[in-house]
Amino acid sequence: MAKKRKDGEGTVRLRKDGRWEGRVVVGYDDRGYPRTKNVLAKTKRECVEKLAALKAQLAPAQTDKLSADMPFGEWLDYWYRHCVKDTIRPSTQQGYENSIYRHIVPALGAIPLGKLSQSDLQQFYGRMKRQGRLLRVEEYGAGLSDRSVRLCHVHCRAALQKAVEQGLLRANPAEGCKLPPKSRGATQVLTREEMQKFLIQAKYEGYYELFLLELATGLRRGELLALRWSDVDLDTGELRVSRQINRVNGKLTVSEPKTHASRRTILLPPSVTGVLREYKPTVCSRWLFPSPVSEDVPRDPSSVRKILRRVLEHAECRQVRFHDLRHTFITTALERGMDVKTLSTIVGHVSAAITLDVYTHVTTEMQKNAAVKIDRGIAKNKKQKPKSEPDEPRMTDFTAREGKRRRPGTGCVTQLDAHLWEGRYTPTYPDGKRHPRNVYAHSEAECEEKLAQLIARMKAEIAALKAKKNWKIS
Repeated sequence: MAKKRKDGEGTVRLRKDGRWEGRVVVGYDDRGYPRTKNVLAKTKRECVEKLAALKAQLAPAQTDKLSADMPFGEWLDYWYRHCVKDTIRPSTQQGYENSIYRHIVPALGAIPLGKLSQSDLQQFYGRMKRQGRLLRVEEYGAGLSDRSVRLCHVHCRAALQKAVEQGLLRANPAEGCKLPPKSRGATQVLTREEMQKFLIQAKYEGYYELFLLELATGLRRGELLALRWSDVDLDTGELRVSRQINRVNGKLTVSEPKTHASRRTILLPPSVTGVLREYKPTVCSRWLFPSPVSEDVPRDPSSVRKILRRVLEHAECRQVRFHDLRHTFITTALERGMDVKTLSTIVGHVSAAITLDVYTHVTTEMQKNAAVKIDRGIAKNKKQKPKSEPDEPRMTDFTAREGKRRRPGTGCVTQLDAHLWEGRYTPTYPDGKRHPRNVYAHSEAECEEKLAQLIARMKAEIAALKAKKNWKIS
């Protein structure tokens, strides 16, 4: 694999005509697309030297032109690339670039830095709120969400404050702007019966271990899918969270956890440890939940979202986000009496104050229940008619929804998208382990044909291994 160059170093490639080309980004246009300059050379070494000279030539020009007369878009680009980009995570960079180059620069980029006023910013925020959405307008409406508008303001304010610190501006025009109210999205929590129905259906469809572990730990989706078997001690029940997976610019990226507090060790319940112990022999990968396409990579977070939607539908439960499963775990833990400090450590919050802030509705209800218990304790000598105790919760009588079942030994066929089908066969080999293999096709009929051929080959392979094993024994 070729060595990846660091951000800002530019790119070097061999052209079809035999010459080497070096290219570096020098700025962005009004639509947010990068502007580049290039150099050509006969050898790679010469190309790298020319590219370095070009960067050195451009650097003083960028520094010298910093003034109050420069366009706000150029200052925003300079602030992001030189003051911010190297200090934030790749997944966070994507959010910054989306706000800056798709929304702020096209709307305010042409205004001189020194003439940008609070009125300009206030009108911009209003337009974003009314008609700022660029994608999925029919699905979500023309306006951006309150959170997206506030993020645009955060970036503008930070960039302008840096201009104040460098003496380009006397005051920050972003201070004092009126913003949409800061509000949290509504969280949904599965009830006890819904959790039972959900897990019953998930077990039928083959995703029981994935969702059981989520409901038992409250891990973030990226943390759950980045787990390896080396992170789990099935003897002690310890689960170590040390990485997470995200999709950045269309590629799966494994990175450090969100915060320092996110690096943690969780003690699993014995029942969950037992389930993982039975599940492990069925997985031929270092990942707990490998991709069905390739066992050497973890499962894609977006595919888990689609799986969750389908299982909830089949289980006749409300449609909730994957993050709501985390809310369900935290709410259940609080209702069962777990102290907030311990819980905040388990879920990876920086402090217990965050847990209290997000789950105020739960802790408020707990305080009410505590007050009732104290009142009963104080008045225990008074003759009061005891209230009827609620019945013990019972298991649901829900049975998994059965779809179209295939005959044993014929594998399974799944439609991945409009033009891609996957066939999968997972037999047990003479070593006692299950070895899955996949085929792909552009139609269901083609996939069935390829799968039948794969099954025939694998059965012949298993028969040969059994014969060889018996021959050695005899």
